[in-house]
Amino acid sequence: MAQCVQSVQELIPDSFVPCVTRLSDFTFAFYFHALVHMRDPNNQLHVIKNLKIAVSNITTQPPQPGAIRKLLNDVVSGSQPAEGLVANVITAGDYDLNLSATTPWFESYRETFLQSMPASDHEFLNHYLHNNDYSYPKWFIPNTLKYYVLLHDVSAGDEQRAESIYEEMKQKYGTQGCYLLKINSRTSNRASDEQIPDPWSQYLQKNSIQNQESCEDGPCTITSNKNSDSNLLSLDGLDNEVKDGLPNNFRAHPLQLDPSSDSSNSIDGPDHVKSTSSLHETKKANAGIIHGACLTLTDHDRIRQFIQEFTFRGLLPHIEKTIRQLNDQLISRKGLSRSLFSATKKWFSGSKVPEKSVNELKNTSGLLYPPEAPELQIRKMADLCFLVQHYDLAYSCYHTAKKDFLNDQAMLYAAGALEMAAVSAFLQPGAPRPYPAHYMDTAIQTYRDICKNMVLAERCVLLSAEILKSQGKYSEAAALLIRLTSEDSDLRSALLLEQAAHCFINMKSPMVRKYAFHMILAGHRFSKAGQKKHALRCYCQAMQVYKGKGWSLAEDHINFTIGRQSYTLRQLDNAVSAFRHILINESKQSAAQQGAFLREYLYVYKTRLFGHKSELHCPSTVLIKEN
Repeated sequence: MAQCVQSVQELIPDSFVPCVTRLSDFTFAFYFHALVHMRDPNNQLHVIKNLKIAVSNITTQPPQPGAIRKLLNDVVSGSQPAEGLVANVITAGDYDLNLSATTPWFESYRETFLQSMPASDHEFLNHYLHNNDYSYPKWFIPNTLKYYVLLHDVSAGDEQRAESIYEEMKQKYGTQGCYLLKINSRTSNRASDEQIPDPWSQYLQKNSIQNQESCEDGPCTITSNKNSDSNLLSLDGLDNEVKDGLPNNFRAHPLQLDPSSDSSNSIDGPDHVKSTSSLHETKKANAGIIHGACLTLTDHDRIRQFIQEFTFRGLLPHIEKTIRQLNDQLISRKGLSRSLFSATKKWFSGSKVPEKSVNELKNTSGLLYPPEAPELQIRKMADLCFLVQHYDLAYSCYHTAKKDFLNDQAMLYAAGALEMAAVSAFLQPGAPRPYPAHYMDTAIQTYRDICKNMVLAERCVLLSAEILKSQGKYSEAAALLIRLTSEDSDLRSALLLEQAAHCFINMKSPMVRKYAFHMILAGHRFSKAGQKKHALRCYCQAMQVYKGKGWSLAEDHINFTIGRQSYTLRQLDNAVSAFRHILINESKQSAAQQGAFLREYLYVYKTRLFGHKSELHCPSTVLIKEN
């Protein structure tokens, strides 16, 4: 795989974080760069590094597959190699290859994919740490964490009244359950006098699946109560009422552009998008808009302080208490004399009972446990420990849950436990356990073949491939990536094939021809997915290997494809050059095929001279075949 900005030790904790929801249509993440501490069930101090909290708006409907596909297409098409970027030169045998060391389009895809995964009943990793009466989104526990925030507009509100309301809130909800946040300390008229950075710009550049869906089925309306001096926000869940004729999940994002001007929301097929420029247009439109103009630097500090207060006085104590309660429940239900954390050695010592293979187990992927089932409580505790980076305890719980699920032949649950047990084992501090790659292999096979869930199988592959790559096991990583290519998604297949190609070229003994072959396959799938620029890039990278090596039919095929892709992208000079290369060398093609190439060349050359463009008409197909 290509080099990534984040190491796998950074990627996984950054992708699985505690989720908090609020009654607002804005999504952001907050990082604590300092060490954060909490207590485990044995009252031992546990350190969390670079804790990240994901705060998002709430929707009562799951994300639609079509919106997710469009979002993934947009982030890939919106990420291209930087112009003028110096490529890495790799020498392998007789080859000197200019290759891009990084693939930011793949990293953007992976990040968006992991963030947009819908919540599932078999796991709690992306469930909110709150609860209410709605069936979606998914909630972690029935004991709701309630944290009330009183927003006070300094420029327009009555501060004495705000303080009075806040005192009432503290008496009703306790000092640990509420907060007074003062904002808008300057008027908008003064905004142009001071140059203060836009606090929301970094979040607006990110694509939010919730923002896309908020206006998917119709227009949105922004409403406000101008007669209210202060607004009371709750971080515990949803407003059960429908306001202004719109349910809460269709209220407009307060910083969102008018969706009616964008007609590119429909999708043709699983990957093809009618307009691949929507991401660029949105970024361009957002570039000139200033947000947070009434916030001073003091207001910025107040917002940061609020998030810290909520995390340290609300969220972390709530998580700590929940883990302890789950641990106590499991002890009492299973009759254990010690906690899961203390009894790890006892559980995993002694003889092992051979487990059945996946093929021997029945297909009970539709099995559902009741919410109070002990098996789910173990999984819930495991996920909560994983989110706060307590990987030792998480692994113990996942391993125990895995055994219970396999005994019940609950294959979806078993695959989830196997997946996260493998990741937890890899991330354990100190002397880590050997990475149980066979756990991941079984999870992938179960998700794909038994549960028919390609999304969960893809998550396994993305995580496991990064882990294998970090251990220098490029051959195993490439095999894993290729294993998940299929006809149901051209975009996913293209990205995975490209990463497999990078694995082949990064091996100790680079496999250059395998690299080139898989880049051609990736280019073909990119083209089918409507990603013409990425398709052209892949074919150009592969041409470095085949050019001048006597593989004339392969060269013809690649040049033909480069010519067509360049023509489609209006890169007429490149198109003419590619078609000319087919004609100037001694050809092994049939006379009819050579005639078709000549007609293509003349048509493109004429287009370059006179500026007229239409579709190329060449019914022939060039085969990669050598005598």
